[in-house]
Amino acid sequence: MVRLCAGLIACGLIMSASPAAATMPERFQRSDTMPVFGNSSAAEHTAAEIAAATADGKLVVYTDSPARRIGFAKAGSKLTPDGVLAMPGEPTSVDIVGGLALVAVNTSKSHTGPSGVLVIVDLSKRSVVATHELGGQPDSIDISADGRYAAIAVENERDEDVNDGEIPQLPAGFLTIVDLVGAPAAWQLRKVELTGIAQVAPTDPEPEYVSINGRNQVAVTLQENNHIAIVDLRSGNLVRHFSAGAATVKGVDTEDDGKISPTETVTAAREPDAVAWLDDRALGTADEGDYLGGSRTWTVFDADSGKVLYSSGNELDQIAIRQGQYPDGRSDNKGVEPEGLAVATFGRERYVFVGMERANLVAVYDVSNARKPKFVQALPTGVGPEGLLPIPATGALVVSAEEDSAADNIRSSLSAYRLTRTPLALSLAHNQGTPSIVSDGIGFGALSGLSGIPGNFRDVVSVTDAAYSPTRVLTIDAVAAPARVRKELTLTKDGKPIGYDGEGIAARRGGGYWIAVEGDGKQSPNLLVEVAATGAVVREIPLPDAVAQTATSNGFEGVTVIGSGAQEQVWLAVQREWKADKPGQATLARFTPATGEWAFAAYPLDAAAGAWIGLSEVTALNNHTLLILERDNQRGDAAKVKKVYSVDISGVTPVPAGGAKPVVTKTMARDLMPALTADGAATHDKPEGLAVVGFGPFKRLVGVVDNDGVDEAPGESVFLRLGWI
Repeated sequence: MVRLCAGLIACGLIMSASPAAATMPERFQRSDTMPVFGNSSAAEHTAAEIAAATADGKLVVYTDSPARRIGFAKAGSKLTPDGVLAMPGEPTSVDIVGGLALVAVNTSKSHTGPSGVLVIVDLSKRSVVATHELGGQPDSIDISADGRYAAIAVENERDEDVNDGEIPQLPAGFLTIVDLVGAPAAWQLRKVELTGIAQVAPTDPEPEYVSINGRNQVAVTLQENNHIAIVDLRSGNLVRHFSAGAATVKGVDTEDDGKISPTETVTAAREPDAVAWLDDRALGTADEGDYLGGSRTWTVFDADSGKVLYSSGNELDQIAIRQGQYPDGRSDNKGVEPEGLAVATFGRERYVFVGMERANLVAVYDVSNARKPKFVQALPTGVGPEGLLPIPATGALVVSAEEDSAADNIRSSLSAYRLTRTPLALSLAHNQGTPSIVSDGIGFGALSGLSGIPGNFRDVVSVTDAAYSPTRVLTIDAVAAPARVRKELTLTKDGKPIGYDGEGIAARRGGGYWIAVEGDGKQSPNLLVEVAATGAVVREIPLPDAVAQTATSNGFEGVTVIGSGAQEQVWLAVQREWKADKPGQATLARFTPATGEWAFAAYPLDAAAGAWIGLSEVTALNNHTLLILERDNQRGDAAKVKKVYSVDISGVTPVPAGGAKPVVTKTMARDLMPALTADGAATHDKPEGLAVVGFGPFKRLVGVVDNDGVDEAPGESVFLRLGWI
């Protein structure tokens, strides 16, 4: 009991025992992630884009455009695949009224000959009961709260390959109103023209998204036209319209240069995508931008006057930076790119959810006062969050992430989040809840190595890899919950910042660091870099020539240090086999700074099953025990091996280059899979950092996940708390 109490204090979690926990404010916590290929096969290309739920929240229906169908998922404690239904084209949106799903389907054969249909599905029978021609290519659909009307944005989208996507490109889009009276086959459709109202290309409105308020007025965004229209559903009359205008936003990053540097200003047309009513008069938009704009904001308008009541400014970018999910590769092109927006009331609280397509985040705001939104939290998602589906009936949010590429280990998914009053600190003790790591404005990500700091029982250090340049050493408070990046140190060589592909870091007794730099076996060599406490590179140490010639692209992935002074030894882990290695064996390298000698041992890898297996980290538990992080290269359901093994090196004698390497014996120390899936996430493929924190018998193991700099990856920065070691 004494040890447990000390652990709680050390973890900063003693607050969770307070009775005040019962009065903690609500927050959303991820509970499950369902890859949508579960409704077919892992070999099939699928994509969940827009989703809707039945009134009781027990069934979710989503559009799957690539497969030309809709899919079903049961929504209980878990999301469970529940079948599919073929559509006559590409479904673009879906909504539900009663026991019927209304699916907007694009059947166009060309941009100049757009067509589409409204398909009505009986959910109890999973069959089509009626189909209506729309006369154009549909995008978004919404149903009024009283069930009397449906509104469909018929976009007739432009061809982006014609004149660089510039509009006008006819035929023009329009709004369709559906009167939901009588049997579905008897429903009447009314067309509302929207030409002649926008300042941008008035002959070619391209309706993008629709949302209906309690007064049965529908708001329609004309994204490419940078305009918003309000139409009365009963009469079909255009009530008012106004330009979405432009926004000037300070404190953003505008350069794709490997640096997260939010010091610039952008002025751009909002060009809103999704729209939703915060109340009957306040209108929220996700300002994604298009070929002319993109202000990186979400905005609240007074729908009666068109006046801006609120603009988020640089907050969405800043949220992504603080959570280690800012996509620097998109800095020169709309940054986090807000695209989706949804509004719902849960109990007494009304929330806005804003989807950031490129940061793979959903920002949650309290809009109980629609004119003064308050940021609550940001939720990590799969790649490309497209559909945001609040389900108040079950206290849940479901997010559809559309990107799907089996070759890149990216799968389209539905993720579920549920309201909870459990304090975040307590959840994080069990690797649940997000964010698990944040900063006070220091841009971070791609955490590829981790190390404890001799004599420091609170902090660890990490190193950034080639996703960012120059290379930085980040100091992380491992006791805080969430963990906090509190300091950065830029590496310099000859007085100038330098960038390495840093894959491992070891803090030395007395100050300074060893950095493991991964080479590619061709142009860039593997290097062990000695760094002073100031960040200055002292020396770069290559492998012996005889070894370097056999090294392939599988280079250094981790480094640790034992001893100090003349007894200091530096151990490095090589990710996978080199050309001269026996199959199924990776290399452990030992460098002795006092003599400059290299020596080598072999590490037996687990057997691979449909994937490669390799090493991602090495960290010293003590002077005779190394902890080795071994993993496969798979994500999600395909992931099988994410393990920590201990290796006793007291009886191992590494040999110089060219010798027969002794094979070390490994013992299972920790399976990381439970921690990687504890909060309902799809299993992350790259746990790449391990560190031991604490002293004497009170040593804890912590870890980090490399998010690849949010480049073709989910991008979630994860700090793992792996218990006593």
